[in-house]
Amino acid sequence: MNLKLTGKTALITGSTSGIGFETAKILLEEGAVVYLNGRKKSSVNEAVAKLKVLYPQAEINGFIVDFKNPEELNQQLQSIEKIDILINNVGIYTSKSFFETSADEWQQQFEVNVMSGVALAKYFLPGMLQRNWGRILFISSECAYLVPTDMISYSATKAMLHAISRGLAQLTKSTEVTVNTVVPGSTLTEGAALFLEEKAKAQQQDLKRTEHSFFESDRPHSLLQRFASVREVGQTIVYLCSPLSSATNGSVIKIDGGSSGGIL
Repeated sequence: MNLKLTGKTALITGSTSGIGFETAKILLEEGAVVYLNGRKKSSVNEAVAKLKVLYPQAEINGFIVDFKNPEELNQQLQSIEKIDILINNVGIYTSKSFFETSADEWQQQFEVNVMSGVALAKYFLPGMLQRNWGRILFISSECAYLVPTDMISYSATKAMLHAISRGLAQLTKSTEVTVNTVVPGSTLTEGAALFLEEKAKAQQQDLKRTEHSFFESDRPHSLLQRFASVREVGQTIVYLCSPLSSATNGSVIKIDGGSSGGIL
């Protein structure tokens, strides 16, 4: 399917692995120019090199920024002339009791998960409106709905993205710019695969049974009852980046396998 993305330029935060990296692959397959982002030069260079092997004719760039440092972001922004597609995917979390999560940990998650997207949208949205075309996506999480008790700070930051996204969408009225929120559920990223392997080893059972027991105990309302692949999530994200999705604006699109429940 031609998503009409040839020549469009995309910046994906937190994209050296997982959903962000897979989304970059699909965008490159569709002919887009891609900026990969990570905190460290080594990880960004490694990710760029992997993609250049797969897509030797594509234009792939690095955007090295630690979003805990707003000044570093401001400096790096000067290196990008124009972005057509902004995917705010970066996210950090702690898995701790609410009572043990420090104020600094709350602040760091707020700075990375929320303010990175705010700063990037503030920088790139005016140009999109001027050119009358653009896509901004905020990657939320099923945790915004489920709010696990060991991830309250993370869940709170992800819930904030919904309000920011809807507010920005209202600034795009009567234009070809859209702003939407995507809600992935449990996804088989590298981190999730490692989690399953360690849990299977500890419980002395195979991976399939471990995955099944995870959904029984931790995601009982999931209709999918398995981890989504990064490809499944990335394909929906890339569709929302395309001109074909022009009637979807100010919306929340769930790719959570039904885990968050409800009809809204």
